Amino acid sequence: MRHRHLPTLALALGIAVLLDVLRVWLPSVITLFGRAAETPAELLGAFALGWFLLALAAPALVRRIGAAPVGLVAAGVLAAARLALTAQPGGPAQLWLACAGLLAGLVWLAATAASVPRPVTGLALGLAGNAVGHALLGTEDLVWRGGMLGWNLSALLVLAFLAASVAVRRERAVASAAGPSPSATLPVQDSSPTAAGRRAWLLCGPALLLANQIALAPAVWSAADGTGSPDFPGLARDGGGSVLGVYAVGLFLAGALYRQPFRLARVLWPAALIAGTVLFVSGRLWPAYLVTAVGLGGCLALTDAVGAADADPDGRAAARRGRAAVVGMLVFAVATVAYYAAYDLGYPNGWVPVAAAVLVALVAFTAPSRLAPVLPEPVRTWLLVGLAGLVGLTAQTHVLHADPVSGSRPTSVRVAAYNIRMGFGLDGRLDLDALARELRGADIVLLSEVDRGWWLNGGHDTLALLAGRLEMPYVFAPAADPVWGDAVLSRFPARSGQTRPLTAHGAPTGAQALGVTLDLGGRELAVVATHLQPPPGRDPVEQAREVAEFAGRYAAGRPLVLGGDLNTEPADSAFAEFTRAGLVDALAPARPLRTSPADDPRTQIDHVFVSPGLTATEVRAPRTEASDHLPVTLTVTLP
Repeated sequence: MRHRHLPTLALALGIAVLLDVLRVWLPSVITLFGRAAETPAELLGAFALGWFLLALAAPALVRRIGAAPVGLVAAGVLAAARLALTAQPGGPAQLWLACAGLLAGLVWLAATAASVPRPVTGLALGLAGNAVGHALLGTEDLVWRGGMLGWNLSALLVLAFLAASVAVRRERAVASAAGPSPSATLPVQDSSPTAAGRRAWLLCGPALLLANQIALAPAVWSAADGTGSPDFPGLARDGGGSVLGVYAVGLFLAGALYRQPFRLARVLWPAALIAGTVLFVSGRLWPAYLVTAVGLGGCLALTDAVGAADADPDGRAAARRGRAAVVGMLVFAVATVAYYAAYDLGYPNGWVPVAAAVLVALVAFTAPSRLAPVLPEPVRTWLLVGLAGLVGLTAQTHVLHADPVSGSRPTSVRVAAYNIRMGFGLDGRLDLDALARELRGADIVLLSEVDRGWWLNGGHDTLALLAGRLEMPYVFAPAADPVWGDAVLSRFPARSGQTRPLTAHGAPTGAQALGVTLDLGGRELAVVATHLQPPPGRDPVEQAREVAEFAGRYAAGRPLVLGGDLNTEPADSAFAEFTRAGLVDALAPARPLRTSPADDPRTQIDHVFVSPGLTATEVRAPRTEASDHLPVTLTVTLP
């Protein structure tokens, strides 16, 4: 008995497995090969792009050996790499396992494209399913979780993918032996290899990028959640970002699986996709992911068209589809590198997602007008209801319920300042438990390099995950872009706040200063968190002056604590800007207090300053490799 939708299921599961590997491969390239900016950006980009260029040979391999055997072997290697990564080896083993899994995934994609002319339904279900799974896990991958949950669910996903792949291979072999039809090896629902199929496969890579960077990114839903009041936009509150994620998934699937009047859809969906990416780069997150989701789904649907029958006796059409899939993934790689390399090289990068959207829009707009039928109506309806229900379960996942402490006036507070490198330790693993261990016991935490959804780092909401472990509310301020910046966590109520973007002065990465007013039992304490970004080869004197002036105005005579990764040493001019403003070096009793790099501390670049009248004791920089910096902790006694 032949199952009409088995190839679609195999493709959807394979996309989910490939995305899991990409969520490890991308940060591994940065943290392990690149060592967080120690490796030149050009070399790092060449290493990353090289794997996608190598995959350009996959269509020729498929044509010479055959799509079925190549696809099955590649699926096995991809599945094995995915399971091996769940063991969380860290270090070089993690990097090379992820590289092997990526290359196998690209070869599997080329082989699948050679035999599946109409991939839109499978791609859409794979992208949506992966987003739902990531949301249900609170944006923390199974790979990083480990334990019984990580192993069991990882094994279930991998086994389902392999079982579906083997079943598809068996059905095609049976169909091939049963009749002489040259198209018998094709899935039943795919009537012929068509030029339209090449369009859909070409969009696979750009769709993966736009979905995981904007439209179907649960971390972005979380970052857009609970935006507080207009006068204090960073305060985390119970909000509807996760609920809106339900609509994002539903809109995406509705656009991809439901057919609209072609003339209307040809204009509406490309326009929506481009508008959504423009909203994203302008920092309007929640309308951005909703509009991008429906536009992306609709554009994929426009490429799912019926073309003229073609028996493809020499396999040229299949080879073209395989080549289109790999080229599409090369576009994915180039766009990803171009967007994030800007934070090392210093050029505007807002054009990258917009350009990717324009490419998708043009391919969709010029697609043939004969739309093909998709899943039956009952299947589509139950699919939308089921996925919406699963995403709805995450409505509580990203909302922080920890209540700040209010009551008796404390005489001292425990303060910690930590550059957390987006949650990745020196071994390249996302280990938020290790970070939480270093910060547990602090009353006020100032964080630098906080990631709330960068696809380059796997698309995690590191801040919400860490705050949940510490049971501390937080305030976040964007710096480099809307989902990367600095944060203040506190056990005390935050009453007001203000953020100020800092002038770049030639630095490639953006910076800001975040001021938060805490209520310590009727006494107010001003806290300023920042991460100075020095121009190449220079001390960040100008930014230090801006932060010192901002902190003085913001505190307005109240007790003040200022800290973060200041990228300056005590003998440097930038450091002197803070003491010149009347602030006191709170770490002075423990100098020299070296904090970077974590495995061999040589520099003193993480600092805490306090206003006169505050006394600092118990100053420490505990040794840990949970980040590439050491945290600094101290007790501040209030007057």
